Amino acid sequence: MRATSIIYRRELASYLRSPLSWVIACVLLLAQGIFFQAWALLGEQWSGVVLERFFFISSFVIGTASIILSFRLIAEERQNNSMILLNTSPVRDTEIILGKFFAALTFLTIMMVLSVYMPILVKVNGKISGAQIFVGYLGLFLFGAVGLAIGIFASSLTKHQFIAVLIGAFILIALGNIYQLAGKLDPPVRTVLEQADLWWVRFQSSFMRGILHLKDVIFYVAMTYFFLLLAVKTLEAKRWQ
Repeated sequence: MRATSIIYRRELASYLRSPLSWVIACVLLLAQGIFFQAWALLGEQWSGVVLERFFFISSFVIGTASIILSFRLIAEERQNNSMILLNTSPVRDTEIILGKFFAALTFLTIMMVLSVYMPILVKVNGKISGAQIFVGYLGLFLFGAVGLAIGIFASSLTKHQFIAVLIGAFILIALGNIYQLAGKLDPPVRTVLEQADLWWVRFQSSFMRGILHLKDVIFYVAMTYFFLLLAVKTLEAKRWQ
């Protein structure tokens, strides 16, 4: 775990010191604020509906941020040939992936914290509970973790960052809309595919509405583990090429 900690601190420092990271964060948070003002508050009093709209907007912001923050993590190492140093050092592939993942997740969490003033405004002026806000942010955190895992997996597949972001975005969008695609199929295929959906079934139907289901938490954790495992196995395969 010492190697994981070192990689984590190095990657987190690169996020915190990089003007580009903060520009990306500012642009996404600005877009989130604009849509909150222009759409979430449109024609509504301060209520649970406004909060649901806020988390609806935020899920797209977090999904976008998760891919942008993670697609370069492995691909950039290969482009700079620094991956060779990692491969020849006594550092396991699992430690590389986990260190980079937790650094990106920390920065993504900072972005979410910076947006918390909006649901607090809804709470102060309306009739919602702190539990609804907590559940919504828990959903954003878990959804973002899956997005980062997908982005890191995509980054491990290629050294070209543009291709990595396309692959990551495609996987996230496909899994986020598989419920809609599954509706055109017949059971039992439809039932199986619907349960693999990342957004409609898990986030939109529960977390966004302030409803917490343990099965949804387990699903997000399992999907995060699955894509991180794929990233580790991809690194192991490329190490021996």
